[in-house]
Amino acid sequence: MSLTPAEWQALQLSARVALCATLLCLPAGVALAWVLARRRFPGKFMVEALVQLPMVLPPVVPGYLLLWLLGTQGAVGSWLYAKFGIVLAFTWKGAVVASAVMAFPLMVQPVRLAFRQIDQRLEQAASTLGASPWQVFFSISLPLAMPGVIAGSLLCFSRSLGEFGATMAFVGNIPGETRTLPLAIYSFTHVPDGESAAMRLSLLSIALALTALLVSHFITRRAERALGLHAMEDRRAVL
Repeated sequence: MSLTPAEWQALQLSARVALCATLLCLPAGVALAWVLARRRFPGKFMVEALVQLPMVLPPVVPGYLLLWLLGTQGAVGSWLYAKFGIVLAFTWKGAVVASAVMAFPLMVQPVRLAFRQIDQRLEQAASTLGASPWQVFFSISLPLAMPGVIAGSLLCFSRSLGEFGATMAFVGNIPGETRTLPLAIYSFTHVPDGESAAMRLSLLSIALALTALLVSHFITRRAERALGLHAMEDRRAVL
């Protein structure tokens, strides 16, 4: 199954957008997941609802809101352009933002569950021994939550590869600039004799998604086994 130059271009752009979106989501997703897992505060339910909102909205709605907010005439977009010359609408950077917004819930949820499953007595013991909150987080909490972080990152990457609606609404379908795999498939289904190209890219998308899920499962299982042994040793040390 050989790909044409246009198809390779769409694949490379999708990979770049998905990787950048995952890196963009990672620090914010881990931080928010820890807050939701460890802290109680007024309005927590609303924060959780807002995090999950992109999963239940029609994808074109977040895309339209991004265009309204970050377009060159938007409240934030006009400021970015005037101060820094940054344009997000109808560029591949905007595709990164759209993919990050749609994939962010898939980053937060597994990490949050991983933090909630950590035995907090380990963190309390480290604090009693004089470790600062940052030291506790980076030496105990984050390593023990690593299976969730890995799973969330791969799910975020896979979701970014498949993002369509928000990307179409915010950055359009520009060949070589914003035409990712889903947009390329859509385009090929609307041109004469484009069925074979659409089928090739569809099969490629399925293969990439399955590979990401299998890699996520494999790495997570290995990390859980390794961290399980370390967690047992830490518990014996605490006792």
